[in-house]
Amino acid sequence: MGGETSHRERIPVTSPRRTIEDLPAVLPSYLVRRAKRQAEFLKYELRLPTDRSRSDLETDFLSFCRRHYLPLPEVNVKVGRWEVDFLWPTQRVVVETDFFDYHRGSQAFEDDHQRELDLRRSGYTVRRYTGAQIDDYPAEIVVELGEVLRGKPVPGR
Repeated sequence: MGGETSHRERIPVTSPRRTIEDLPAVLPSYLVRRAKRQAEFLKYELRLPTDRSRSDLETDFLSFCRRHYLPLPEVNVKVGRWEVDFLWPTQRVVVETDFFDYHRGSQAFEDDHQRELDLRRSGYTVRRYTGAQIDDYPAEIVVELGEVLRGKPVPGR
């Protein structure tokens, strides 16, 4: 642990970085992400590896892409004035993953739809998937995403 511990009132304590690294052994992933956000808000330089995901659903979607051999997208990037969950820039494809707890309320509903309209008007193909869809209908999502990423039309879209 060299350099990762110090003493405060004769009690050994670990650095913020080391503490965050140790948290996955004792906390659920959503609390680890919350601790990382709080540490970064307090301006601690953590320099931890990250996939840039901000929720379990986003992490699950990246795992879904790997598991089904889909090309990996950019994560949480700006497209115009909007930040999107996932982007394949060359194909101009955006995927938004939706979880009810984060998308409740009329303002979130309106913002989501305005973002989608703006992106479509800018030439992006937008797909939205819920956690339940990713779990329950993976084959359909793989087919649909595979088609839009290869530039083939998806019927009814």
